[in-house]
Parts: sequence; structure tokens; C-alpha cells
Amino acid sequence: MDTIKERLKTELEEAEQEKQQIEVRLKNKPDFGLGEGATLAVSWEMTLARKETVTARIEALQEALSRVDDGTYGYCESCGVQIDPERLEILPAARLCTECQSTQI
Repeated sequence: MDTIKERLKTELEEAEQEKQQIEVRLKNKPDFGLGEGATLAVSWEMTLARKETVTARIEALQEALSRVDDGTYGYCESCGVQIDPERLEILPAARLCTECQSTQI
């Protein structure tokens, strides 16, 4: 579990750094004048969307670390079976097994 916890912490630190970088970019809001700046507006919106994605990832990683601490990491929150280690290797913050996840889509 120590290896998993370290990996989650590393990924969390990286995500937090990315969020900080995004927030710096968002502080410099370009002027979206009428008929001008369409490219800038698209870039701005994409940066906002990336911030939302990174924020959700941070929350998921924090929750995964909590599950490591309370001994529930690696078990499906829906059915309780152990999540396939290969799935956790790809998605270390996974909360559901592949079967339960497929019903969520």
C-alpha cells in the first residue's frame, strides 16, 4: 500500500501544480472585443474546461488517498469486489470495478 499511496501523492502534487499553472493563465484574461479575439475566446474556454477537469482529478486523488488510509482502497464502492489491479494501474483513483462502471455510463 505504501507504493500506491506514494503514487497517489505524486499524481496529486502534479495535478495541484497543473491547476496552479492554469490559474496563472486565467488571471490574464484577454480582451474579447466584438468581432475580435475568437481564437483567444476558444483558448480561454478550453483553459477553463481544463481547470474543471484537473480540479475533479484532484478531488478523486484525495478521495483515493482517504480510501488507502481507511483500508477501502482497491474495492468497488458499489459491489464491494476487489478492483482489478490492472484497472488501478491505469486509473489509480478508480472507485468502481469495470462491471459497475459500465452500468454508470
